[in-house]
Amino acid sequence: MLRRLESESFDVVVIGGGITGVGVALDAASRGLRTALVERDDFGSGTSSKSSKLVHGGLRYLQQGEVRLVYEALHERQRLRRNAPHLVHLMPFMIPILTKEGVIPKKISRAFGSALWMYDLTGGFRIGKLHKRLKAGPAYAHLPTMPEGRLASAYLYYDASTDDARLCVAVARTAAAHGAAVANGCRVTALAKNAGGHVHAVEIEADGRCFAIKTRCVVNATGVWADDVIALDAGQGRRSIRPAKGIHIVVPWHKVRNDIAVVIPVPKDKRSLFVVPWGDPHDGGFRHTYIGTTDTDYDGPLDDPRVTAEDIAYVLRALNASVNTGITEADVTGTWAGLRPLVVGDDDHAVKGRTADLSRRHKVIVSPSGVISVFGGKLTTYRRMAEDTVDAIGAHLADRHRCHTKRLRLVGADGYCEPAEKSPDIHLAHRFGSQADELVALIAQRPELAEPLVIGLPYLKAEAVFAARHEMARSVDDVLSRRTRARLLDREASLAAADAVAMLIGEECGWDGVLMAASAEEFRALVRHEIESEGLAPTVVGAAGQGADGTGA
Repeated sequence: MLRRLESESFDVVVIGGGITGVGVALDAASRGLRTALVERDDFGSGTSSKSSKLVHGGLRYLQQGEVRLVYEALHERQRLRRNAPHLVHLMPFMIPILTKEGVIPKKISRAFGSALWMYDLTGGFRIGKLHKRLKAGPAYAHLPTMPEGRLASAYLYYDASTDDARLCVAVARTAAAHGAAVANGCRVTALAKNAGGHVHAVEIEADGRCFAIKTRCVVNATGVWADDVIALDAGQGRRSIRPAKGIHIVVPWHKVRNDIAVVIPVPKDKRSLFVVPWGDPHDGGFRHTYIGTTDTDYDGPLDDPRVTAEDIAYVLRALNASVNTGITEADVTGTWAGLRPLVVGDDDHAVKGRTADLSRRHKVIVSPSGVISVFGGKLTTYRRMAEDTVDAIGAHLADRHRCHTKRLRLVGADGYCEPAEKSPDIHLAHRFGSQADELVALIAQRPELAEPLVIGLPYLKAEAVFAARHEMARSVDDVLSRRTRARLLDREASLAAADAVAMLIGEECGWDGVLMAASAEEFRALVRHEIESEGLAPTVVGAAGQGADGTGA
C-alpha cells in the first residue's frame, strides 16, 4: 500500500481512518475514482472505536425536534443490517418506568408512548417490530437486579448493535477490495499546492521516511482533529469542532444480569444511560455489561481523552440507583472514552449550550484549495455522510458518478448465513462473516491457534494472526484494543496476554525479540496511564505482566 501511495496519482486522498474516512474511501473507490486513504495511527483508533456500539436512530433526538436526522439514521440502520448482516445485529431496548409507589403518572406514560410511536413511524417499523408496553413482571425478568417494588412497567423497542472497530476495519477492507490504496501509520505533515493555490499533493511520514502523494483533491475526515487539517490548508481559522466527551465503563454481567439493553435515568440529571450486555447469548452467554455514555464538554488534549474518577462515580451512581447489587469501582473491568466531533453552529447556543443538546447532523465544506472537510455526524449515518462528501468531490472535479454504497455489501457479507444456535463457529461468524472459513482453515493448519487469545474472553489466537496478516494490525494494542475488544472488556486479563500476543503477531510481521518486547511494553504503558488517570488501584500495571507484588497478572 505504501508503494502505491508513493508511486501512483490519485483523484482523491482521504485523511483519517475512522468510520467517516473509510466510508468516504469506499464510496469514492466504488464510483471509479482513484482513491487513497491515510490514517495517522490505526483504523478507528479515535472516536470510531469508542462509541456506544449502537446502530440506532437516537430516540432522544426526537425530543430535540431532529425528526429528519432520526428518519435518516433509521434508514441507514436498515441498509447496514442488509449490507453487513454479520456485524449488525438486532437488539431489544427496554425503558423501565421506576416510581417510588409503583404507579406511573398518566402524563409521563403517554409521553413515552407518543415518543415511541413517533420512533416507529420515522423508520423503526423497518426492523419488522413495533414497540410495546410491558407489565412489571416481564420487565423485571429482563433486569432482575432492579428494585422490584419501584418497577411500575416498561416500554420495549428495537434497535441494533455492532462492534464499531470491526465495522470500521470491514469498511476499510472493502474499500481496498474496490481498488483504494489504504494505509495506517501515515502522518500527514503538509499539503502541497500549485501556483494556482490548489492542493496537488499530500506529504506524509510513514515507516521513518517522507514522501508526497499526488492527488487532485483532499478529504479531511479527521473528526475532532478536523481543525488541524484546516490549519494545514489555510492557517488558523474559525473553530469548526466542539469536542464532547463520552465515557463507558464495563462490569461483570452477573452484577447486572440484563438480557437486553436497558435505558436508565441519571438521578438529578436530565440524561439517561444505556446498560448493554456484551457477549452472545448463543455462544457461551453474556460475559460483561457496559454502561454509558456521558456527554460533557471537553477542552483537554484531543489525543488523550481519559475516563476520570468523577466519570466513573457519575455512571456508578446512576447504575446503583437502578440495580440493587451495590456495584463499586472494584467491579470495573474496563473503560473507554471517546470524543464526539460536534459541529459548531453560528449561534451562541452552539458554543455555550449543553453538548447533549447539539445536533448530530453533519456538514460538508469545500475550501478554495480543494480540501473537502466533513464534520459531525454519527456512526449510524457514516454511509450517508460519505455519499454527500463524494458528491462534493464529483462537483469539485467535474467528474460525477452515481453512488453505489446503498446496496454494496461489506467484506464477509456475501455468502454469509446466520449460524445455528450453539454452533462452534458462531463467534467467528459474527465477527468475520463468510470469511470465518479462512480462520477455520488457519486453525486446521495450526491447531494451537484455537486456544483463547485472552483467558476468560472468547477471542482466539487465530484472530491475532489474521489481524496481522489481513487487517494491517501493527501492534499489540491494535490487536487487543480494536481487532479484538479485550482491553475494553478485561484490562487485567489483556495485560497478562500482552507478551503472548506480541509473539503471535511478531512472527507474522518479522519482528525480533526486541520489537516484540517493545510492543508488549507499549501496550502495558497505555493501560498503566489509563488506570492512573482513573485513580483506581494499579493492580496489574507492572512490566512483563507482573503485578505490584511481582506475583503476576
